[in-house]
Amino acid sequence: MARIAVFASGNGSNFEALAAKFKDDKIHNIVLLICDRKNAYVLERAKNHGVKFEIINYVKNSKKEVEDRILRILKENEVDIIFLAGFMRILSAEFIEKASIPIINIHPSLLPKYKGTEALRRAYESTDDITGISIHYVNKEVDGGELILQKEIIIDRDKGLDFLEKEIHKLEHKWYTKVAKDLCDKLEES
Repeated sequence: MARIAVFASGNGSNFEALAAKFKDDKIHNIVLLICDRKNAYVLERAKNHGVKFEIINYVKNSKKEVEDRILRILKENEVDIIFLAGFMRILSAEFIEKASIPIINIHPSLLPKYKGTEALRRAYESTDDITGISIHYVNKEVDGGELILQKEIIIDRDKGLDFLEKEIHKLEHKWYTKVAKDLCDKLEES
């Protein structure tokens, strides 16, 4: 059985998709949400799904203190795998090493293009014809871990950035949940 933690900072639509995917799963379940913003809507989503959450304060504490606290919480909750879902903090190399469990991220571009923030806007404002999503393992390089899956979408500038964002979210919700289930199944087999 895979015990899953999701890290998120905002609205939480990817958290919602993951929670829906694992809601009736008899083998794997989301046991924890880590959030760094006390007013993030993802907290309401966690309440609605009965998922325990922890609000982590990066402002009043050092990054090391925060990450040490997260590591303790992960251990207490016996977490086997982490999915980042719009978590707007960079995890340190030390955290990744100490966690010693798979950490997966979803990014709204075809990596290695447009790493970091504002990736969708940057792709839209470029001369590129396509963009997409990348699901990858997290390593010490921001958005630089081994790719698991990429899916493309055509950039239709006539329909605007908001339309593109909605289409990207559809791709994310479809494919992140599938990859999450597959990875948890592989953990169960090992």
